[in-house]
Amino acid sequence: MKLREWLSHGESQLADSPHPDRARRDAETLLLHHIGKNKAWLMAHGEEEFAGCSSIGYAALLERRRKGEPIQYITGECEFYGLPFHVTPDVLIPRPETEHLVEKVLELTRTLGAPGLASETWETTNPSQPGAPGPSHLGTGDSTCLAHQSGAPSIPRSLRNGWETKNSDSQLRILDVGTGSGAIIIALATQLSNATFTAIDISDSALAIAQQNATRNHVADRIRFIQGDLLSPVASERFEIIASNPPYVPNTDSALISIEVREHEPHVALFGGHDGFEIYRRLIPAAYSALVHGGYLVFEFGFSQQPDIQSLLISAGFDQIEFTHDLQGIPRIASACRP
Repeated sequence: MKLREWLSHGESQLADSPHPDRARRDAETLLLHHIGKNKAWLMAHGEEEFAGCSSIGYAALLERRRKGEPIQYITGECEFYGLPFHVTPDVLIPRPETEHLVEKVLELTRTLGAPGLASETWETTNPSQPGAPGPSHLGTGDSTCLAHQSGAPSIPRSLRNGWETKNSDSQLRILDVGTGSGAIIIALATQLSNATFTAIDISDSALAIAQQNATRNHVADRIRFIQGDLLSPVASERFEIIASNPPYVPNTDSALISIEVREHEPHVALFGGHDGFEIYRRLIPAAYSALVHGGYLVFEFGFSQQPDIQSLLISAGFDQIEFTHDLQGIPRIASACRP
């Protein structure tokens, strides 16, 4: 069969997938991924014959998608904040709504010292870096970010990776805990020129993916990676901003989420205990203790969780509590200040 015929075949195969509304788009995405071409090439070469061995491989990809495997895991690719990321079942797929978290952190960093954009100074500070990132659009994973004001933390030599030599007391220091694919910390690193960054995750496999993505996006020399649980690896440090996208889906809601998420994405990055607040009960008071006075906690939360989140923040001592809505008008991001 010709390529265009295989594309139509792929669309029909995905008509009974978990997302039949995306059948044509998914079939095309998988075909382009399989043949290593772009959409413009396909439009110009649709009448070419599709080799038998190649068609077998394409059919296998279609079957994986038909059974509900996320297309990002099949292709190994995902875009977040205009940046490319490699993703595997070891990491949560970054969500577009998590970009609001990145935007809120950037807004707060401007109030805490007006840091410049990385794209404005990259060539002078990193002249040897090929393919340095340009400015991204300004509007997710499982992440916590900490920005430290002064006093360089003690860093194991094996984790320095050039981080310490680029550090100075005038820089913000940002830590991403539960980093997953590294989407949040890497997006921030491409935008902030006067900050250093640390990524923490409980999973060694997730950290490996995050390191790959940092290298891919030319910020690996500005991020140290540490294995650990929440804030425990940096318990002696104090920070200006803590931002997090922790697991918050209640265990009792497992049957309500899509098969793509329930059966393929890492549960440790999804489920937040019986009621969804297990991590928040640990994170919020720990963050209060770790923040400098005037520092901010910023994090993502789930549908209908706003009242309980506000109560937890008030109980911990936070004020200036604000909520940011996503594009559907749903409260999605909380920010609060330690007085």
